[in-house]
This record gives sequence, C-alpha cells and structure tokens, in this order.
Amino acid sequence: MKYFLSFFIFCNTLLVAQKNYLTLQPNYHHWADRLEIMSGRLHQELHTSVKPYNRQAYSDFLDSVRYALKSRTDSATYAYLRNETWDCHGDSSVYGKPVLRYFFRQKPDVYSVHTDHFDLHVNPVLYFTGGKELNKEAISLNSRGAEVRGTIDGKVGFYTFFTDNQALLPDYVRAYQSQTKAVPGEGFNKLFKTRGVDFISARGYIHLNITKHIDMQFGHDRHFVGNGYRSLIVSDFASPYTFLKLNTQIWKLRYTNLFAEMTANYTGADGLYPKKYMAMHHLSVNIGKHLNIGIFESVMLRGRSKDSLKAGQFDIAYLNPIIFYRSIEQQIGSFDNAILGMDWKLNFLRRFSCYGQVVLDEFVLKEIRARSGWWANKQGLQAGLKYMNVAGIKNLDIQGELNYVRPYMYAHKDYYRNFTHFNQELAHPLGANFTEWIGILRYQPHYRVQCTGKVFLMTKGLDEIDSLNWGGDIRKDYTQIEQQYNNRMAQGLRTQTQLLSLQVSYMLFHNCFVDVFATMRRRNAPVPAFTQNNPIAGLSLRWNIAPRLHEF
Repeated sequence: MKYFLSFFIFCNTLLVAQKNYLTLQPNYHHWADRLEIMSGRLHQELHTSVKPYNRQAYSDFLDSVRYALKSRTDSATYAYLRNETWDCHGDSSVYGKPVLRYFFRQKPDVYSVHTDHFDLHVNPVLYFTGGKELNKEAISLNSRGAEVRGTIDGKVGFYTFFTDNQALLPDYVRAYQSQTKAVPGEGFNKLFKTRGVDFISARGYIHLNITKHIDMQFGHDRHFVGNGYRSLIVSDFASPYTFLKLNTQIWKLRYTNLFAEMTANYTGADGLYPKKYMAMHHLSVNIGKHLNIGIFESVMLRGRSKDSLKAGQFDIAYLNPIIFYRSIEQQIGSFDNAILGMDWKLNFLRRFSCYGQVVLDEFVLKEIRARSGWWANKQGLQAGLKYMNVAGIKNLDIQGELNYVRPYMYAHKDYYRNFTHFNQELAHPLGANFTEWIGILRYQPHYRVQCTGKVFLMTKGLDEIDSLNWGGDIRKDYTQIEQQYNNRMAQGLRTQTQLLSLQVSYMLFHNCFVDVFATMRRRNAPVPAFTQNNPIAGLSLRWNIAPRLHEF
C-alpha cells in the first residue's frame, strides 16, 4: 500500500472543490433507478452501475430529474433526498428548529458546522433488533456508534463510521459464521454470551478531487458494481477492505479503477493474517438516451515473493490504470486469477429497465460447443427486469432477476487468489455452482412508509463431506476436483432453498425507522443433516443505518 500513499500525497497539490460519498444504502439505489427510468433518459451526472454514489453527483442528478415526479409520495421522497444532500446545494428548506441552539439546525444532522472552509456533519448510529426464530432461540442485534463526515478547505473530504455490535444470529447465519469464522459482512469477532457474536464495524476514507473530472478515495469500505440486486463482479456482501479508488467521469464515460488489499485467510484467532491484493477497472458508457454498457476486468493476485508458498507485495505493474491485466500476468510470469466481462442496462417506455451481467473466468470455445461439461468452462450470467408503477399503480415497483454461476467460478488453487476476503465471497454470496431466481416488490403508499417483499429461489450444489469439491465452495483448491468432464449445474449434493421476506418500515423522523419484519427460509436436501427450516419474525429500531440483511 506504500505506492498508494505516495500517489495520495502527490495528488494533494492538485485539488479542486468536492464532496464525499453517500453510504451503500439500498433505498438510495432504488430511488435513483426509479427517477431515472421515469425521466425517460440516462443522465450523465450519475452512472448507476458503480456504487456508492458521489454525493455531489447524486444532488446534481436530483436536479436533472425533478420533472419526472409523478405522485405526492415521489415529491416527498425527492424532498427527503434533497435534505440528505443539503450541503451540496445549500437549500434553506432543510433548516429545522434547533435544540439547545446547536443541535438539529439542519434536518438530516444532529450536529453540523457549515462555513467557507470547514464542513462537518455528526450523527449517532443506533440499531436495535429483537425477534424470535420459531421453535428456536431469540435473535437480537445491538449496535451503537457514530457517523462523521465533512470537508476541509473545500478540497479534502473525509468520512468515518463506527459501531460496536452484539448479535444473536439466526441458526443458518451461525452455520455460515462457523464455516468462515467471520460474521457475514464483517471481519474479526468474539464470542458474546454462549451463542452470540461481538464485533466492531468500522469504515472510513479520505476523498479528493484531483481535477474537475477525476476524483480519488483512499480508505476502508465496500463497493458494488452492477445494476442488479446481486452483483457477479464486486458486491457489498464481504467485510470492508483497504482500497484506493480512482473515478474518471467525463462526457458519456465513467471509468473506475479499484485497487485493494484484502485478508487471504481468516482463522478466527488473534494474529497477523495473510494478505492478498485485487485490481479492477470498469468502463461505463451511455449510448444514446436509453442504453448503458460497461466492461470490466479484475485480477486477484498473491504478489511477488521469493517463497512461492507465501504472499508477496503488491506488484506495481497492476497500478497501470488502462492496461489489459491478462497481458500483465503473461509479462511477469504469474498465475494470478483474472476475470473479465460486461454489464448493461436498457431503460425504455419510462417504466422499464432490463439489465444484466456476463462474467468469464475461463473458457474454451471448443469445449463449450462440445457440451462436454469441462470443469474449466467457468462463466456467470445475470439477467433482470425492473418495472415502475406497475399497472398504473403509483409507487408500486417490481423487480425480477436471474443469477447463474457455473461450478468452480471465482476459485483458485489457494486462498491468495480466490475471490474471497475474510473467507467471504466478494461477488455473489452463494459463491458458485448455483442458479438463483429473485422477485422483489416495493410499495410506498406514503413517503414515510415502505413495504418490501422478496422471494429468493436458490438451487445450489454442496459438498456432502469436506474432502469433496463439486465446485460450490470457492474457498477450496480447484486443482482437487471430482471430475474433469460432465460437470453440471448444482452438482454434488443438490439443495433447494426458498427464502421469503416481508418488511414494513415507518420513518419516525429523518433517517429513524421502525421495521417490522418476517422471514421464512427453508432448505431442502437429500441428506437430512443439510435440511434447514428458519421462520423468523421481529422488530427493529434503526437510526442512520441501513437494514442488516442475511439473504443467502
């Protein structure tokens, strides 16, 4: 990471005024999609395939789609989003009634300072959940912390988020945590009581604008690439990681470079964990008013080392932001793990958006044509459709999505080069060797009330015993496989999982929600030990934090 820091310091002399980023919040993403689709055209301010969104870009996007509002709820939600980005446009409507002179002077912030040279926003973060897993023990989540962001001299942006957490997880989440040693979406954790976990969530970064059209982030956080509910490229499922990100946005183009340092293997014990590195670039281009196409390439690398069994240092050859990574592999003689592909989005009729991704790990055309089931033909496919204001019902939106990933995708011969971080999947949470159908219904009858129903139908092949490798667990060595040919989807122990969830949220005041939720999850397998039944119901109170979901 020393090369990242040197570049970071050098750029400090080139800065222009800027703002930092919104958090990875599903509602921000859905509302951006909804407003863009209803506006009837793509907008250069915001390329929705790369998340999180720049706060200033999101504010400019809102200004450009105001004409698309179709209902009172849309108008109220629009006002809410404008309040969220008040420091980007200085709208006086966000001013509230101060408490004790210094607090809540702006609706979104408990405490804020806004001068010509210094901008500061401080908010508490609270999340309390209580519930019950039917015929089993209680579940709970207790999170307390703070979120702080701001800018200095209009040039350097900063963001930090911190919570201390104790959780009693549902049985199926505990099973995943037992397998990976990590809480989904988090890293190091300790035992809480007899069956709970205690962990810290921490994210933070520095943000700089190098030029008017190029900005940079350096910090510790997650990212998401794609227009779907899931991503087959990079998702926000795994723990945050240290990164350097460059964003170039000009004309109809957005070009993203992401360089990251990750944990190769987490054992759950104290100590220094082995490191690995990822480099990715993604180019997004708007074609006409309705079509966006993105192409990407990513590589997971162990780095150079005299000892072939140990991790090395990040190879600076991968810092080249505009080169083909596969050629780098060949030139330096490495066996790093490169993946490439594309994503797309087509908006039409002011109501619909179809989208998808194609991801290629390895393939040989001759073997594909022969339909031989060769193990190294590893591909992933996503296809989806979004429909706004279904059947003319205002603020009723649906989404359908298919995700398909062949066996052994994302895997490699060691944990230094598979696509995991803290033993957790960096792309789709199911890893590989699965087919998934998703249906989502969102209804917002009032801007304070959000109703969300989801259906997940997942078919995946598991390994009945640890010594087997049918291609579903991407943490396993792909040189130790069961067969070279005749590999099929969901091979091994074929399981079928149905997950149905319903959540109704009511916003008490700005960014403070009460959630009532119910989840029915059932996994059917030929072997009783792999069968699971997890009906869950509960109640949450959260302030300045997105829902914590376990949808796998």
